[in-house]
Amino acid sequence: MNKTIIININGIVFHIEEDAYEILKGYMTDVQRHFMNSADSLEITTDIENRIAEMFNEILLKEGKQVVVEQDVRAVVQQMGSVEDFEVEENGAKPHAQAAFNYGSEPRRLFRDPDDHLVAGVCSGIANYFDFNSVWIRLLFAISIAFAGTGFILYVILWIVVPKAVTRADRMAMKGQKLDLQGFKTNFEEELTTLRGNLHNFSHEARPFVYKTRDFANDFFGHLGNFLGGAGKTIGKLIAIALIASAFAGIVALVVLSVSALVYGSHRYGFSHMFPFNIADQRVNNIFIICALLMAIIPLLAIILTLIHYVFRGNVINRTAGSLLLMTWIIALSIVIYYTAKTSADFKEYASFSQTINIQPSADSTYYLKLNDIKYLTKEDSIRLRVKEDFGGRVILDDDDDNNMDMPDKNIEIYIEKSDVAQPVLVESFSARGSDYEDALYNARGTTYQFKQEGNILRFNRRLEKQQDRRWRAQRLHLTLKVPMNFKVVIDNQVDRFIRDISVRDCNDINKREDASEAKFIMTDNGLQCKVDTLVLPQPKAIADSAATATAQ
Repeated sequence: MNKTIIININGIVFHIEEDAYEILKGYMTDVQRHFMNSADSLEITTDIENRIAEMFNEILLKEGKQVVVEQDVRAVVQQMGSVEDFEVEENGAKPHAQAAFNYGSEPRRLFRDPDDHLVAGVCSGIANYFDFNSVWIRLLFAISIAFAGTGFILYVILWIVVPKAVTRADRMAMKGQKLDLQGFKTNFEEELTTLRGNLHNFSHEARPFVYKTRDFANDFFGHLGNFLGGAGKTIGKLIAIALIASAFAGIVALVVLSVSALVYGSHRYGFSHMFPFNIADQRVNNIFIICALLMAIIPLLAIILTLIHYVFRGNVINRTAGSLLLMTWIIALSIVIYYTAKTSADFKEYASFSQTINIQPSADSTYYLKLNDIKYLTKEDSIRLRVKEDFGGRVILDDDDDNNMDMPDKNIEIYIEKSDVAQPVLVESFSARGSDYEDALYNARGTTYQFKQEGNILRFNRRLEKQQDRRWRAQRLHLTLKVPMNFKVVIDNQVDRFIRDISVRDCNDINKREDASEAKFIMTDNGLQCKVDTLVLPQPKAIADSAATATAQ
């Protein structure tokens, strides 16, 4: 039997034989004596003790035993190296041979490097493991981020999985240094060298942030100037030529559009019926177009002249011409602002009036809402088109949805409401805007709408007509069809876009009639509701269950 004692090596408890303990104690005494004159003897001896504790743990786990014996201590001492051999090498002719031989001679282990990191030290740890420059690893991760964030996900996983090099032994294993006395000595000397270098640069790093920012700015703009002075100058000229071509193309396009607006704008079917040309007379529109053209062309022309001066290094315009262009642009801008404000004043006030049309009764209390396909012509239009002479007995159709004078889908709204009247009535509410209430009422009165009843068919016109001498002043028509209880209304698909609060398409979807051209509704206490065809609807679950029970009985 051998006597054992319990020892504590940096917080780890070991059972060790007494003879083995005496050998270990003598070895650690020699190590402490050797490093006692070092700058940080406590740190290096602590790291050596940690390494010895790790080696004891590996031996015990490998051999499956619980006590450290003399053979184990001698094996550890042999692997770490004796102090006598270490001192002989230091006093001999080859003081650095062992260090050079040991560095990188051991298998490397993967750790996160806490001394060279931007985020968590993953990249520098991988670089140490494969003996690469960490810059290339970081560049590879940065590029891989562009591929669906692969680099970022991989970095986070490695951050979690790879341990951090906490102790000196971890950092030595990360770099492949041999974990013996010579390795610890070499590693410690490298840290001292790095520390001296940092202290040497401390005076530069400790300068105020303003000075460092100034130096960085000087270096950045200095390198940028050198680049622009070489290849950057050629690239800049190519970009300038491309911008000149683009600006010139923009000027040509603006001139073509403006000429087209001036030539065809006054035509009956030209631009005059479109917004914003329909809110002012042709004279104002022409002035507005010319001034807007100058406002857009002059800046483009200034860009072209500036770029030409940059590319060809020549003065292409004198100061007088430049001042004239600037003055012209300011005048054009002032005119545009003036007419914009003047036209906006014509929309200041709001006015409306309404009138009621009685609907003739229907035998089956059902009414069909359809669009009126017959074109409405004023007396002047009839004379100009020679309707009596050239179209006798013929009907001119109004089926062109694109020829919208004032956006009919937007300024005509049809509402269908429940009413206590005996027969349906149609209330037409006309509204418009003007510079004052009287002008707004005048503009509203200048609109007409063609509604026609043919038996039980109610035909609505597709547009709100205004007199030729009236400008667009937000004229609107609010149609309210008041229907008694239990009356039925069949709405055509073409009228659906004017109807508010109900949908023909939704009603046909309910009745499984997606291709139908109309839908039937019925007036209820809750308003107009889709008339559901019960033959095509599945039975509710409760009703189906009751029917099944009755059949079983």
